[in-house]
Amino acid sequence: MNSLNERQQQAVQYIGGPLLVLAGAGSGKTSVITQKIAYLIEECGIKAHHIAAVTFTNKAAREMKQRVTKLLQGKSTRGLTVSTFHNLGLNLLRKEGEALGIKSGFTLFDQQDSLSIIKNAVSQEFPNELDQADYFQNLISNWKNDLVEPEEALFKTRQQEDQTLQIAAVVYGEYNRTLTAYNAVDFDDLIRLPALLFQNHPDILEKWQNRIRYLLVDEYQDTNTSQYLLVKLLAGQRADFTVVGDDDQSIYAWRGARPENLVELQTDFPGLRVVKLEQNYRSTGRILKAANTVIDNNPHVFTKTLWSEMGFGEPIRIVRCANEETEAERIASEIITAHLQRKVPYKDFAVLYRGNHQSRLMEIKLQANQVPYKVNGGTSFFSRAEIKDVMSYLRLVINPDDDTAFLRIINTPRREIGPATLEKLNDYSAARKCSLFQACSEFGLRQHLAEKASERLSRFTSWVADTQQKIFTHDNPTQIIREMLLDIGYEQFLRQDSQSTGMAERRWANVNQLIESIDYMLERDDPDTDEPLTVEDAITKLILRDIMERQEDEDETNAVQLMTLHASKGLEFPKVYLMGLEEELLPHRNSIESGDIEEERRLMYVGITRAKQNLTMTYAAKRKQFGEIIDCTPSRFLDEMPPEDLDWEGKDGDVSVEQNRVQGQATLASLSALLGD
Repeated sequence: MNSLNERQQQAVQYIGGPLLVLAGAGSGKTSVITQKIAYLIEECGIKAHHIAAVTFTNKAAREMKQRVTKLLQGKSTRGLTVSTFHNLGLNLLRKEGEALGIKSGFTLFDQQDSLSIIKNAVSQEFPNELDQADYFQNLISNWKNDLVEPEEALFKTRQQEDQTLQIAAVVYGEYNRTLTAYNAVDFDDLIRLPALLFQNHPDILEKWQNRIRYLLVDEYQDTNTSQYLLVKLLAGQRADFTVVGDDDQSIYAWRGARPENLVELQTDFPGLRVVKLEQNYRSTGRILKAANTVIDNNPHVFTKTLWSEMGFGEPIRIVRCANEETEAERIASEIITAHLQRKVPYKDFAVLYRGNHQSRLMEIKLQANQVPYKVNGGTSFFSRAEIKDVMSYLRLVINPDDDTAFLRIINTPRREIGPATLEKLNDYSAARKCSLFQACSEFGLRQHLAEKASERLSRFTSWVADTQQKIFTHDNPTQIIREMLLDIGYEQFLRQDSQSTGMAERRWANVNQLIESIDYMLERDDPDTDEPLTVEDAITKLILRDIMERQEDEDETNAVQLMTLHASKGLEFPKVYLMGLEEELLPHRNSIESGDIEEERRLMYVGITRAKQNLTMTYAAKRKQFGEIIDCTPSRFLDEMPPEDLDWEGKDGDVSVEQNRVQGQATLASLSALLGD
């Protein structure tokens, strides 16, 4: 407790009712949450299994649990729940899903699986609208997050007389019916269904309110409607909770986040106490002054001013470049110079931008100079074809009603079951309103198929049923998984399907890594609940982990970090370049046209507060757009920064391509001299 400042101590020690901790960027909110968990257990006598801490990323949850365990030094933390919202929802559905008609062994669908179902529904009912499938998926996700059911969505869209929205609402209903038929849920259902469960089953809600007697929620400004309701229901009349958030860092409205949830707490819990954490432990005073000045242009219910004891620091640099190419060239050359002349590690640098497309030129310049870099959000492990194949086998084994998994692996490796057979199978199962797997076992199907095709389907389903029985009864399920892959000749299939022996070996190594992950999980208790995992649980947890971690990167290699402003939230770097400070880039054109500049300004605030020591912002005088060269207007956010703290290069004069080229050549010449070329 001695390591905390006065405000942090207040937040930790207040347990007299609902508490909102307004935690500014870099103000040590994780320390407050972890210290409070330890305080509740050590000083307040609350058993660990009656405490739940909820956040948004697996990385944050792991860090919290590790720090709590270290603080308590061997004292019992068994039963302590530290998890993401979606892991909490998954655990609730595992235990209480029967009340919603969800059978054990349900499948969790990722975005790709969901889109496939939506496309199928659209192609059958509205074939001319197939190009809208991605838009429909986004609408359905928003409806689920807002707890709008298909019937309500259809009613509302009819009132709006918007045909496209009406079609989306019809597709939404069909999509949910398909999920039910597959005994599957999607990512949004992990919050939506527990919220509906608690609303409609007060006995189950009371059981969980008695189990979770103190609730802590991190990043509260990022909660959507369903997450807010879930917290509100769990807190109940007792209202023993602490939520931590920062309305100035709410940047996820596009996925349903509602910063107004912070304000709504005051209405739903009139006794709410507010503690502000304003001391920043990350950045220099000048960087914080700039962040405070910019964000003051947004309206606030809660006001706060970040301050620091890290010294005032160097001026913030703003560099005007001739075009986007010279912008990337300038950033790359400065990074190289700092690395070679001052031995600054590459990993100390981050280059942040509004949109993913801005990284292309930056990557080219870094590659040309052999500078190591890492783009946040690379290829997901679970998006690899071989991993999706094996996971589909496992999904089908634990849930034979999973038609998406069935269709992926029925001919992988080849079983001579052609598209004509699958088309007839699909028509039959649709008429019988049963899964493809179940249809394979029905006698009536034989009247629609050739004898050989029927035998092949029957042989496959018998094999799946036999494998399922072995996995569920054997002492070592992963041994059965290995035997399953041996039985279907999957390693040989990879050798035939890969372009080279080396590629085949790498893909087979990925498969082995997956099996080892399952084995590791089965040997240990669930880190979220400290309870044993079944093989079904382990597979579903792996799917959720992948969905959650696709944007998390724990790579510690010495490389320049390239990422969007959204992806940078929660991270910090000694030296930050914020590029593309132009109207229609930051703020984004869509936000300008819709008049919604406040979230763009919060993005700017997030970008500024990632920097610990040095902050440089760049913009281009001209930029190529849709094949044309256009003149760019500097971002309005640059004018909102305190001018006395800025070192502005090229503001008043023209910066020509030739000037940039001369400067770049001079930089490269000095580097060559340094390297002795």
